[in-house]
Amino acid sequence: MSDTKPKAVVLLSGGLDSATVLAMALREGYEAYALSFRYGQRHTVELKAAAAVAEQFGVRRHVIADIDLRAFGGSALTDDGIAVPHYASADELSQDIPVTYVPARNTIFLSFALAWAETLDASDVFIGVNALDYSGYPDCRPEFIAAYEAMANLATKAGVEGRQRLRIHTPLIELTKAQTIRSGLELGVDYSLTHSCYDPADDRACGTCDSCLLRGRGFAELGLSDPALAPAAG
Repeated sequence: MSDTKPKAVVLLSGGLDSATVLAMALREGYEAYALSFRYGQRHTVELKAAAAVAEQFGVRRHVIADIDLRAFGGSALTDDGIAVPHYASADELSQDIPVTYVPARNTIFLSFALAWAETLDASDVFIGVNALDYSGYPDCRPEFIAAYEAMANLATKAGVEGRQRLRIHTPLIELTKAQTIRSGLELGVDYSLTHSCYDPADDRACGTCDSCLLRGRGFAELGLSDPALAPAAG
C-alpha cells in the first residue's frame, strides 16, 4: 500500500537532472510528491516537461507553485534585458558564475519544499543539484545544502516538536552529467520528455546555451545523441 511508504518532496524542473532524481527517489521506496515552479522563467516549456515526467513515473501529486522572480530580475532567465549567452562548445564555458544564475533560486525552492514536507509529515526532500558538470551556481554546492538542511531543522513546528528531522537528498551532487544520464537510463527515464534549454525557440532546445551544452556533452560521452536535439518530426 502506498501509505506505508515514506513520503518525499522532489523538486522537479522538467530537466534531465530532476527527472533522474525523481526516478532515484522512487527506486529508494519513497512516495513522491513532485514540486515545480512557474517563477517568471523565459523557458516555461520546462513545466510541460515536468508534467510529462511526473505522469511517466506516476507521482502521488504534482504541484506547480506560482512565484514571480521577475520582480527582482538580475538573471538572464528572468530579465528580458539580459540575454542568455550562447557558445560554440562546452569547452568555451567559463568558471565564473554565469548570468543564467537566478539569485537565491534554490534557497526559495527549498523553502517551498520544506513547507510542503511539513504539511505532508515528510522528512525527505530530493533536489538535483550537482557540483561537477554544472554552471557554477553557488546554491548547488554541498556546503550550501548542508547549511540549508541545518537551518531547516530549526525552522518548523514539526522540527521543534521532534516529529520531523528533515534530510535534503542530493544523489547527483558528485556525479558527472554522463554518470547521471547512465543512472537515469538504468531507471527507465525517458529523456525525450525532459527539457533543459534556457533559451528555447518554439519550445525546442537551442543546443548552444550552457545547459544544453553540458547536457549534450554528457550524452556524447556515452556515445549517445541528446533526444532534445533530435530533428522535429515532419
